Amino acid sequence: MTAIPRQPLRYAVALSATALLVSGCGLGAEIDREVNPEREPTPGATRPAPSGTATPSDLSLGPEPTVGPSTPTAPPCPKSGVTMAPGMVTATMGLRAMSVRAINCGKGVRELNGYPDIRVRGLDRQLFDVTVLKGTEPITSMENPEPSRIRLKPGQSAYTSLVWRYSAVDASTKRGSGVYVEIGTAKGAPRETIEPDGGLDIGETGMLGTTAWQRSPEDDGR
Repeated sequence: MTAIPRQPLRYAVALSATALLVSGCGLGAEIDREVNPEREPTPGATRPAPSGTATPSDLSLGPEPTVGPSTPTAPPCPKSGVTMAPGMVTATMGLRAMSVRAINCGKGVRELNGYPDIRVRGLDRQLFDVTVLKGTEPITSMENPEPSRIRLKPGQSAYTSLVWRYSAVDASTKRGSGVYVEIGTAKGAPRETIEPDGGLDIGETGMLGTTAWQRSPEDDGR
């Protein structure tokens, strides 16, 4: 299995955290509560965030856009006909999020329904002790989309979002961090190994939330 390089990150505001909402309350609102629990109004002009610090509007759970001719040549399509493409890990306060796209790189129609099947391994390739959840509670109170049948034509994609809480990690050994994520479209489906940028710093929190597969917004209407 081949690690897929992460896609460039830059999505429109409409495809930010609200891309995962079933109703108005989602991860964006959850982040706002963490950053400003008292919901106090900010007087005057908004101060820019310190360099290197993500703001609530920076945290996106949606898939990342397909770019133009400058995109590197994709690796060969696996026998499963589906390849995985991780997005950038985004963070604010103690909450982390990353989207993973499942792309139909084959010739036939592929069908997804439900949640991804995930294993996490550490730097030593040993299984990482983490509980993979179907849904995102109790990690965050955002509402989750219900699983639905998605038919992907060649070139179309669906995405899932992974969320977790930060826990301290030994920077020298990455102990407490999941380095390799083996992900399949469903239980029993072939898994592909991806390497999230910076790893999953789950540490002792021990939980990884997932959302059900959703059709990528750019494929709506196709």
